[in-house]
Amino acid sequence: MVGDIRNVQVVDSTLREGEQFALAHFSTAQKLDIARALDAFGVEYLELTSPIASPQSEHDLRQVTGLDLSARILTHTRCNQADVLRAIDCGVDGVNLLFGTSRQLRAASHRRDLDQVLDEATQVIRLVQDAGIEVRFSCEDAFRTDPADLLRIYTTIDALGVERVGVADTVGIATPRDVERLVGLVRAAVRCDIEFHGHNDGGCAIANAHAALQTGATHIDTTVLGIGERNGITSLSGLIARLYLSNPALVAHYNLAFLPDIDTLVARAVGIAIPFNSCITGETAFTHKAGLHTNAVLRDPSAYEVLDPQLFGRGRAVLLGHRLVGRNAIMHRASELGIVLSDEQSRRVTRELKARADERPLSDGEVDALIRVGALGSEMLNVEAAPTPLQSRSFLQ
Repeated sequence: MVGDIRNVQVVDSTLREGEQFALAHFSTAQKLDIARALDAFGVEYLELTSPIASPQSEHDLRQVTGLDLSARILTHTRCNQADVLRAIDCGVDGVNLLFGTSRQLRAASHRRDLDQVLDEATQVIRLVQDAGIEVRFSCEDAFRTDPADLLRIYTTIDALGVERVGVADTVGIATPRDVERLVGLVRAAVRCDIEFHGHNDGGCAIANAHAALQTGATHIDTTVLGIGERNGITSLSGLIARLYLSNPALVAHYNLAFLPDIDTLVARAVGIAIPFNSCITGETAFTHKAGLHTNAVLRDPSAYEVLDPQLFGRGRAVLLGHRLVGRNAIMHRASELGIVLSDEQSRRVTRELKARADERPLSDGEVDALIRVGALGSEMLNVEAAPTPLQSRSFLQ
């Protein structure tokens, strides 16, 4: 049953799932910087690539476990003893185990039947527990697995006393309604915590993570910018935005103003720009353009902003040098320049600006020049300046 979200633990997997992003190739120094940044932000867990993956992966995992961070350090391994023994030796706080359970993965990947999966999982889980560290067991491709098989696996694993079971939408097939149904079934069947891992192939990763929390999940896997295999998983900034809008108290303990720095750090590391539509951190996330919008925002920012940019270390911007600009935005900019425009002057400047902007966007310098000339009542014929890529005025830094 869908209900209120009482708490959430973030398992950030930028250094595991994020490494599977096509453009990612983190150096040791970059991994350490990312780990420190996420720890400073306040995520509860960091998940790193299995030490079995490569010699460098093992070296980097040992480096991160030696940082003495507040976040708990996990590694993600296959459900076999050799992988787990290596992970334990690296000093992790927990091991995230997985087994493909869908018909497709059982046939194409490990080729084990359900009894074999449970037998091997039981042995490996006990090995992790004997080491005194956390264990999560995840059914990979849970949404293409027969629900009866899933519940048999989850109840058996839960009876072993694991900290969490994982519900993974490995191929991004689920909708929020699908997540509500499946996580609800699991919640009713197990006593342990539930971790949700959702891919974004169908564009539902953030919505699915939120639905999982509403239906009883306690932990959500994220990556910075949502990077990961194919087109990635739930983005950290997207999850934070969604949780803040549900209940600000859910994210009050995080260093929210640090979020743009984290996104910038990872974007540079993988050689991409922060997407324009990235929640909170996108360049235009708090930018207003249309005259109807800017008029209201200048009176009351909450008219068209449900997130306060200051809370997240961002500023608000209003674009001026375009054909959609409104007179109130022009008058506000004039006031910033120490200029008082009459109604007639503001209308004249706005008309002239719109006419010129029909040809091309105007730079900030051109807008200011038009305002100054308009205030003098002069002809607006020779106002020229080099255009800038983004015409904006920041009204809140």
